[in-house]
Amino acid sequence: MTLKNIVGIDHAVVVVKDLDAAAANWKSLGFTVSPRGTHSAKMGSGNYTMMLGPDYVELLGVLNETEHNAPTRAFLAKRGDGIERIAFTTTDAAVGAEEIRARGYTPIGPTDFERPVTMPDGSLSAAKFATYQWPYEEAPGGLRIFACQHKTRETVWIPELQVHANTAKRLKKVFIVTPEPEKDAQHMAKLIDGAARSEADGAVIVPSGGDRADFVFVTKDVLAKHFPGTSLAGIPERGGISLVFGVADVAAAEKAVGSAGSRSDVGVVVPPSKGNGVLLAFVKD
Repeated sequence: MTLKNIVGIDHAVVVVKDLDAAAANWKSLGFTVSPRGTHSAKMGSGNYTMMLGPDYVELLGVLNETEHNAPTRAFLAKRGDGIERIAFTTTDAAVGAEEIRARGYTPIGPTDFERPVTMPDGSLSAAKFATYQWPYEEAPGGLRIFACQHKTRETVWIPELQVHANTAKRLKKVFIVTPEPEKDAQHMAKLIDGAARSEADGAVIVPSGGDRADFVFVTKDVLAKHFPGTSLAGIPERGGISLVFGVADVAAAEKAVGSAGSRSDVGVVVPPSKGNGVLLAFVKD
């Protein structure tokens, strides 16, 4: 990784039409779900999070139509629930935005925003962020990317929210379905000044940086080989995103997801029909 101001994958954004129902669904899969957050008026969105170790998953819903959330609304209208974008951790959003500008990409932002947070002791605090995005058209495999600076990590990575019945500890892989894995992997690598490597099965891997999750670009047929016996109904030929979690105890994950998932040689797999448009796999970390 030669970009100086991003670390690796920070979080995956699952956009949903019914925010509260989605939160209930992920809770049923063994995740500890944060209290609902409401972003600033400019953002017009609300969220729930599932906090892991170095990273997390965010459920995002549109509460009020704004210019800022127009792309999210367009995604939901076209695709329905699913992962719209992935965030990298940035150490400094303002400097990071200028870093990609110097490489020929006009950043969107940086944008500062916050949401109120009720802490475990009942006190009210705030989670504060600054983000910038790569241009909308720079979306490898249909996946938009942005970077997020956490100004108040202590109000986001709350220890009580990091303990899950499914024992999820971190994101290990982000699968991106595309008919052109090599082309889209090279695109991603160029955007983050990374490198792509091809696997024997046709997958192309782009490390996101540090010890964070890898991007894995695959055709839908190759994805099916990674998760045999799992229905891929609802995953498009381009832009379908799946998440692989590293867990402490696969048996605990199997018990937590219940009938929504199934055990295989890979681990425990939940089809996209049960994961708000996202295939979820739980494997031994």
